[in-house]
Amino acid sequence: MCQHQPPCPSADSADRESARLVAHHPEQGWSLLCNGVLLFEDTGELLPDGQIIAPHRPLGADQVMTAA
Repeated sequence: MCQHQPPCPSADSADRESARLVAHHPEQGWSLLCNGVLLFEDTGELLPDGQIIAPHRPLGADQVMTAA
């Protein structure tokens, strides 16, 4: 599907989010990547095969726990 050189990571690749943007709709909260992944502003994803990836936001500094 990707015509870029070097090609974008595939939708099943661990670095799939680094694919180039094809469409960006911040007013609706989503972006379409070159590899067919729908990336949502809450960091959730919908893969081309219908698989849902739950949001994976990093913890904020106030939520990080440290060992004593």
